Amino acid sequence: MRAVQTLPPLQSEADSLEMAERRHTIIRNEADPRAVEWLLIAERVALGAVITLAILNLGVSFLPPAQELTHTAWRLMSGEAVLFALMSALSLLLLEPNRSDRLEWTGWVMAALVLLICGIIAILRVAHPPADLGRISTDLEHFWLSNARVSLQAATGFAVLGLAMMFLRAHSRTMVLMADIATGALVTAVLILVTEQMIGLSGVFGQAEDTSHSFQSMLCLFLLMTVTFCRRARHGIFAIFLGSGTGSRMARSLSPLLLVAPYFREWARARLIGGKTTPPLVTALLATMVVLIAISILIYMAGRINGMEIEIHTLSLRDELTGLNNLRGFRLLAEQALRMAHRSGRPFSVLYIDLDDLKQINDHLGHSAGSQCIADASGILRTVFREADVLGRIGGDEFAVAGEFTDLGITQATRRLERAVADWNAGHGRTITISLSFGAAIATAGAKDTLDALLANADRAMYENKRRKKGLTPEAKLLRIQG
Repeated sequence: MRAVQTLPPLQSEADSLEMAERRHTIIRNEADPRAVEWLLIAERVALGAVITLAILNLGVSFLPPAQELTHTAWRLMSGEAVLFALMSALSLLLLEPNRSDRLEWTGWVMAALVLLICGIIAILRVAHPPADLGRISTDLEHFWLSNARVSLQAATGFAVLGLAMMFLRAHSRTMVLMADIATGALVTAVLILVTEQMIGLSGVFGQAEDTSHSFQSMLCLFLLMTVTFCRRARHGIFAIFLGSGTGSRMARSLSPLLLVAPYFREWARARLIGGKTTPPLVTALLATMVVLIAISILIYMAGRINGMEIEIHTLSLRDELTGLNNLRGFRLLAEQALRMAHRSGRPFSVLYIDLDDLKQINDHLGHSAGSQCIADASGILRTVFREADVLGRIGGDEFAVAGEFTDLGITQATRRLERAVADWNAGHGRTITISLSFGAAIATAGAKDTLDALLANADRAMYENKRRKKGLTPEAKLLRIQG
């Protein structure tokens, strides 16, 4: 680590935006690392379960005892359902983050195929129920319906799943919104289908009218929906469940209860007062609607709580006079930026700035003039440095700047600051001139310098700068202060 008496260079626009994004994640509701870790585990377990279940169904289907399950609700998955489940699982694997463009494109094509094929099957099955198979008119429709043994429920679920998977890698604001809508539709459809199946199997509300679909198919759909939801929870509106704020923790705690309670209520109602006259599909629809309303309210309240928490946190880190970070805020953000620089092997610098002669300004012109001078100095700093840099007022007349700066362009940056001060002093009607003393400390490449050490070295460099200005007589200083 070494100390210099000049400013670090300005960064490129891309570096500035990247650093600003990193800095703002400290104040925003950033993801909870433990929640993200559990999310990754849930994705892996669910995908592994789908692949295992599909392969087992495919293997067991060739055994003679499997024929006994053909006419029960616990029947095995059809070959088509197995194929769609495996294609969906493979698509989700290929659409994971950090995959190559070719693999991502392959996953996207597989998702589109699932959507297209299952969508056609679902539409034709709605237009021609199984009882009408003998009366269908065209050979094409007969081919689709007679060769596709997947049920209407499973085809509908896989079609919506394919649609949601196509938006998994969305980044633009519009596409992220579409991804959230598609994921919400997927969750709604799968909850209705799975709930209807469970109600039919339980017998509490009577048997479902249509048991042509396999429970294993519904289970695979539920697991694939879980993976898709977990993947989308990293972005968009569902990211509220991964946040580290109080609202996010509340959402994670309450969501399982809100998810189960409406279904338990319907089950309890059927047991206590009877509800066998209610069709299972209607019961599943009503209970799912209650779940969606409750979860929507929970997301809204969690977002509001996180927002208020962030606002309070931000206010506690800001200096009221200048709007810059106070000492606490500067340390918090600069420490985080320094850790990021160490991990990425980037350079890091701290600039220490002192407003000259503030005591004389207060003594001769009053404290209000001194406060205005401090505010004006902070405004000059804002014009010189970019949003990516961490700026703070760390004392009465002291400021600090920290960021990922190198040695390149130091002279240019110094002249930029000096020119900004000169331009401000030359402004029409100025009654007070501003003078700044500054010094910078640049972390040595590969060294693990602490923020305190950098600040101390920058402070010493600043005082060396200030001592060189001591040659001015008191009368000359007063004349400079008064412009």
